[in-house]
Formats: sequence, structure tokens, C-alpha cells
Amino acid sequence: MKLYDKKGEILNTLSLEKVYDAKEVLSSIARKTELIHSDFLSIKNNIFLKSENLQLTGSFKLRGAYYKISQLAPWQKEKGIIACSAGNHAQGVALAAKKNNIKATIFIPATAPLSKVEATRAHGAEIRLIDGVYDDAYQAAVDFQKETDGIFIHPFNDMDVIAGQATIALEIYEQLKDVDAIVVPIGGGGLISGVAATIKQIKPDCLVYGVQAERADSMFVSIKEHKRVELKCVNTFADGTAVKLPGDITFEFCENYVDEIITVSEDEIASAVLSLMEKEKLVSEGSGALPVAAVMFDKIPIKDKNVVCIVSGGNIDVNILSRVINRALLKTGRISNLTVELLDKPGQLKEVSSIIAQYGANVIRVRHNQGGEGTDINDCYLKISMETRNFEHFEKIKNALIASGYNILSTVQ
Repeated sequence: MKLYDKKGEILNTLSLEKVYDAKEVLSSIARKTELIHSDFLSIKNNIFLKSENLQLTGSFKLRGAYYKISQLAPWQKEKGIIACSAGNHAQGVALAAKKNNIKATIFIPATAPLSKVEATRAHGAEIRLIDGVYDDAYQAAVDFQKETDGIFIHPFNDMDVIAGQATIALEIYEQLKDVDAIVVPIGGGGLISGVAATIKQIKPDCLVYGVQAERADSMFVSIKEHKRVELKCVNTFADGTAVKLPGDITFEFCENYVDEIITVSEDEIASAVLSLMEKEKLVSEGSGALPVAAVMFDKIPIKDKNVVCIVSGGNIDVNILSRVINRALLKTGRISNLTVELLDKPGQLKEVSSIIAQYGANVIRVRHNQGGEGTDINDCYLKISMETRNFEHFEKIKNALIASGYNILSTVQ
């Protein structure tokens, strides 16, 4: 089957033969991850989750890394391999190198979660931590490759890597023949390049949506400008997608095969991580939750379709998990904060607490401050944090306090 770009010219694309070869190679190492129907998310569309967070090494990255390394000639393997990664590609490369008895040196941003760094080291790779983000680690790896003449395994801008990631599209089609759309996270673009190019050959009418974090939206900006654009900085807890500059190969794939790219906020990503844990019992890292965030906040412009969200990874750092959960609770109105002005006399706190309890909220923190300069001598302030069901629940409590004569100075959601 021939595919055409937006100018009507025939594209040099990823062949299905290569993707099926990758599938055969990966059959001995990669899991065929489950496609899980989500009742919780299936409001506007019929939503399925492709659970790559349950893949070996906790991410889809194993597919591309392993297939790339399988294609190396013996003389290349003897030179050793070099990689750079925010963590997930590193683990895939390290495991593949271990299976093939190849020396691996992997450059990782110092900001990467410690859990990813240690998991990579556990597979026997030599780790080099680099200050900065992915792009800084990439430059260090390129410099090292020039010094040592090792074989560089690019995390996304490589046709063999893309072919390995593309096997996910084959699995989705096997699991759901009538898939109407696939929603894919984007960092450098390797995953969406493989998925989009493959599914468009198998089922041309299947839509492909990419999702990026608002604070790491290099592919979104590049597609909008019709040229690769390098961001000055990226800053997102979805660290697996924190890429300043897309690859030239992946940019071309995205421009020709991806139907639309959407961005989501940090709060929306956090809400998706929490919802996946609570509703689907799936642990996702920020990058893996991008497609779910897009669905949850109604950013996919279709209705009544079979939609697959690729949950690309589950390697979230437990050290930031509590912060992510707290952010999500605030975003969804399940933790609410307010400051009430009181007279500093007995019984005020009891009455406020009684009103809150009457409406079924749970006070989790109270801070009592006496008035400062410029306030009445008898004034004081009560700062309250409480567990609420949603924003509507909080508004009822706030209105009840106002109706009882209390002055609400501020609310923070």
C-alpha cells in the first residue's frame, strides 16, 4: 500500500514487513500487553487502555531498544553501545545489552527519578549522570560516542527503534479490529511515529492523536510552525517526554501521519495519574498518563468511537508520587482550603467545625493565627484544609459558613 504526504507525493515510510519482523524478534522478550476497557473513562467515547506500563522494564521503550540492538552486526556489538535517556529507554537498552552480552554506557539526566537510574544500573549498564534535561544527556552521549567509536542507540530518531515501537499498533489492531482512534504520548516522537505509520497502513481511517505536556510541547510547536523548533527549556514531571527538540525523522512522520496534537497541563496530568490508580488500579508515570489526561478533560474531538489510550510507562518515582496525588486532589476539588475571619473568643472554632462536619467534609489541617498590624485587636484567622467530594461540595460548605455570619477571606483550590 502506498501512502502520500499532504502534497500528494509518495512517502518513504515504515514497511509493514519490517514491523512484523520486529514483532517476531520481540516475541521472546516483550509482553503482549493487555487492552483494558475503561468504564470510568467511557463517557463520550468507548475507551480502552493499552497497558504498556505493565511491559517488562515498565515501559514500551524495551521494544524499540531491543529490536535496534538485534539488528546490529557482530562487529558493532563488539564496540559496545551508548545511549541517552530520561530513564525508560535506558532500562530497555540496559536489558537488551545484558541479554546480548554487550557493554552499555548510558547517559541519564541528573533530574531523572532515582528509581529509573537504579533499575538501569541493576541490568549491568554503566551509568553517567548529566546535569540538565534529556537534551544535555544526549549531547554528552554524542560526544562520548565520537571519543570511543561505540554504537549510539537513539531513543526515538531511528527507524529500527521506531519499528520496535510500531509493534504496539499491530497488537492494538489484533486486540480491537474496529479501533477508531489511538491516543499516544509524545516526547521525541518515536512511539507515535511507529504507531501512526503502521495503523494508517492497516486501517487508514483510524485517527491518531498525540499528546504533550504544555511545558514540554516541542512537537506541538514544531507541527504548528511546519519546521522543527527547539524549546529554550522544558519543565514537566512527565519526565519521559521532556524533549526540547524532536527528531527529523519523527517530525516528518508526525507531520504526515498524525491527525492532531493536543497539550495538557501539569494539573491535568496529575489528575490522570490519580484516576488511573484509583479507578483502574494501574500505576502510571506522568508521561504514560498524557493520553488519559486528554480524554478526561475532553480534548479529543470525536464522539461515540472506540478509542485506545496508550499508557506508555509506569515508572513513577515514589518520592514525587505523594506530591502528584496532592496536586490531583486539589485539581479535582477533593482537598479544599479556606481562610475564615473570626473573633478571638471561645466557641468559634467549634461552631465552624460543626458546620463543616454537618456537610460531611473531613478537616485534615487547622491553623489559627491572631490578627496582625492593621486588624482589630480581637480578630483572628482560621486556615482550614479539608477533604471534600468535589468543587460543588466545597461551595455548599463555604455558603453555609457565610450564611452563619462568617467572613471568608480566601479560598485556594
